[in-house]
Amino acid sequence: MSRDDSDKSGKASMAMAPGQCSPLEESRCQSCGHRSLCLPLALGLEDLDQFDTIIRRRPPLRKGELLFRQGSPFTGVYAVRSGSLKQLTAEGGGEEQLTHFYLPSELVGLDGIDEAAYAGSVIALETSTVCEIPFDRLDTLSERMPVLRAQLYRCMSKEMREDLRMIRLLSHKTADQRLATFFISMSDRFRRRGYSPYTFRLSMTRADIGNYLGLAVETVSRVLGRFQQQGLVAAAGREIHILDMDVLIAVGEEKGGR
Repeated sequence: MSRDDSDKSGKASMAMAPGQCSPLEESRCQSCGHRSLCLPLALGLEDLDQFDTIIRRRPPLRKGELLFRQGSPFTGVYAVRSGSLKQLTAEGGGEEQLTHFYLPSELVGLDGIDEAAYAGSVIALETSTVCEIPFDRLDTLSERMPVLRAQLYRCMSKEMREDLRMIRLLSHKTADQRLATFFISMSDRFRRRGYSPYTFRLSMTRADIGNYLGLAVETVSRVLGRFQQQGLVAAAGREIHILDMDVLIAVGEEKGGR
């Protein structure tokens, strides 16, 4: 993905420019480009340095690599620094349900706090890096930093709100409305990270999208084809171009379409 909307390739250059931070410096919260969306959002420089000391930097996850497995002991939460991940949950040995996609700045593992075990298995969709935040140290630090605790509560509230949105989506909406809502949601998430809301590359497969939305992969392909015929979106592989945002929103909100 590129921050320049004129770059439609969706790929970022990995070469270091003159004067660019070293990998060690870039791993610090203060130099992270997603800090304004992440857990240390409102921290001052001194508090940010304290927060930085509790974070464990992990080697990058390769595509398909497991971050943690469902049922494993809860030890902390993870802030996605780059890449993307998905969460799969299985109940009683049944078929796995894809419940979350995680993008940079989002917290992974919050749903493991109450039962002290992770609620699902989280897998990298592409090469990804995460910051591990041990929860016991986070809890202790947040007692001394009310703004940090408030941001943690906001992250929890956001996840609960997203869960309720998915329940409504799966319970009451048609296939067209589900896919339209998914594209609008992803568009908004990319926009908040400084990327184009109209052109973006999805790291997940159509099978992943279908699992997440409760649709067969054939249905996802059929609805996407219909959206392209209607001039709402254009798709080339996993590259998505939203051509008519207003009508796509209307489709998702049950206000009709073309």
